[in-house]
Amino acid sequence: MMDYRYVGPPRLGRGLHRHQRIDQTSHREIHGEFRRRSVRELIALAEKVDLRGRGGAAFPFARKVKAVVSSARRQDAQTVVLVNATEGEPASAKDKLLMARTPHLILDGAMLAALALGAREVVIGVTDGGRAGRSIRSAVVESNLGGFIRVVRLPERFVTGEGGALVNGVNGNPALPPGRKVRAAERGVDGLPTLLSNAETFAQLALLSQLGPDLYAAIGTAEEPGTVLMTVWGAGGRPVVVEAPAGTPLFQVLDLCRADVGQGVLMGGYHGAWLPPAAANRALVSREDIAKAGASLGAGIILPLAPDVCPLGEVARVAAYMGLETAGQCGPCRLGLPALARSLRALAEGDSRSDALSAVRQGIQVVKGRGACHHPDGTSRFIASALEVFAEDVAVHLADGTCGRPVRGLLPIDGEEAASEEVEDTGLRLTVDWARCAGHGLCGHLVPDLVSLDEFGFPVVESKTVPQRLLRQAHQAIDMCPALALRLKNP
Repeated sequence: MMDYRYVGPPRLGRGLHRHQRIDQTSHREIHGEFRRRSVRELIALAEKVDLRGRGGAAFPFARKVKAVVSSARRQDAQTVVLVNATEGEPASAKDKLLMARTPHLILDGAMLAALALGAREVVIGVTDGGRAGRSIRSAVVESNLGGFIRVVRLPERFVTGEGGALVNGVNGNPALPPGRKVRAAERGVDGLPTLLSNAETFAQLALLSQLGPDLYAAIGTAEEPGTVLMTVWGAGGRPVVVEAPAGTPLFQVLDLCRADVGQGVLMGGYHGAWLPPAAANRALVSREDIAKAGASLGAGIILPLAPDVCPLGEVARVAAYMGLETAGQCGPCRLGLPALARSLRALAEGDSRSDALSAVRQGIQVVKGRGACHHPDGTSRFIASALEVFAEDVAVHLADGTCGRPVRGLLPIDGEEAASEEVEDTGLRLTVDWARCAGHGLCGHLVPDLVSLDEFGFPVVESKTVPQRLLRQAHQAIDMCPALALRLKNP
C-alpha cells in the first residue's frame, strides 16, 4: 500500500486512514454527491482560487478551459477531456496514489469538465499496468461510465507524459513529442479541441467544486490556496506521498518522512533543480517560494540527497538515463544528451579530469534551447544545478579523481539501470554488413561506446556484447543507418 501522510486536515487523502481504496460508495459518503457545473461556473471557480495544473507547468486551469471553448466554437467541433495520468517521472508517485486509492476524485473532476464542455468523451492516459491502472479502470466500471470514459495504456517512458506525446499515443501513433508545438486546446484527441491536464488537477477540481472556493481557500496561502500533493523520498529510500497546505515549511514535510535536507534537495524531479541545504531549510512549499529559492515545485517531487553518497555519481547515473529516455527526433536529444551524460560520467569517475568539467558545461550550452521539445532544456537544467549546488564535490573530483563516496542509486530510475556498471548483458553483438556499409559514420556518433570510426570514417565495432544500458542506442543506430548496414546478432 502506498504510504500517505498529511500536514493539517487531509483533503485529497480524506478517508485513506480507514480505506486502502475508496470505492464509489465510500467516495460519496466522504466527499458528497456529484454536482454538475456549467462551463461559466467552472471557469469562475478555477479563477477565484487560481487553480493551476499539477503536472509541472502550473498553467492556469481556467485559461485552458477558455481556450478549449474558444477553439470548439471557432471550429464548430466537439471537445474531448484528456487526463494525463502517465506520471513518467520515475521519482513521482502522487498520481499513482490517487489512481490506486482514491480514483473517484479523478473521475469526478474529469466528468465536471466533460459535462460543462459537452465533451464527446473522457480519455485517461496511463502507463501503469499494476495496481494503479487496475484501480482507475475499476472505478470507471463502478461509476457505469464505461461508454463515456476510456482508459488508454501507453509505454512507460519519461517522455510519454509530455502533452504532445500523450496526444500522439492516444491517437494511435508513437507516444513521442510531435517536434513542433501543437496545442491540445486547438487539436488534440482525434484532432478535436482537447482539455488536457494532470490527474491531480482534476482531483483538485473535484474538491474545489464540492467545497466551494471559500472553504477550499481556508488553508494554504492567499496566492496559492488549498493543498499541495508531493512525492517525498524519505528514510529508507522509499517514496511517501504527502499532502500539506501551500506555505508549509519544507523542513516540516521532510521531518514527517524522517528525512532532512542532507547534501541538498532536488525539487521538481529530473527536469527540476537542486536546493542547497541552507535554502532548503528556509523554503516553504509553494510555487512562489520555491522559485525564489532557485528551483521549481514542478510536479511536487522532493528528493533529499543523503550525506554518504557521491553527488556527481548519482547525478551522472540519472543523466545517462535521461539520455536514453529521449524522443530521438532532434540532435540535442539524440546526440547531445548522451554526449553530455558521458562527459558527466567521465567527471564523476575521474577520467580526463583536466577537461571533463569544461566538456560538461559545453554540452549544456549545446543542447539548451535547441530541442524539439523541453526534454533537453529540463535535463540540462538538472545537471547545471547539480554543478552549482555540489561545487565542492566537483572540486574534489577535479583534484583527486573521486570523492571516495559510493553511488548507491538513491535517485530512482525506471526500467534498465542506465548508468550502472553492473548491468545485465543482452548477449547480443552489433555487427556491420560490409556489402552495404558506405562509411557514413553516423553510427559512431549515435553509439560511441560501441562504435568508433577509422581514419576513413568507417565503423570499428567493439567485439564485446551490448550491455542493457546501450541497447536502445544500438537499436537507434540500426534504425538510422542510411545504408541499413547495422545488425544485432547472437554471437
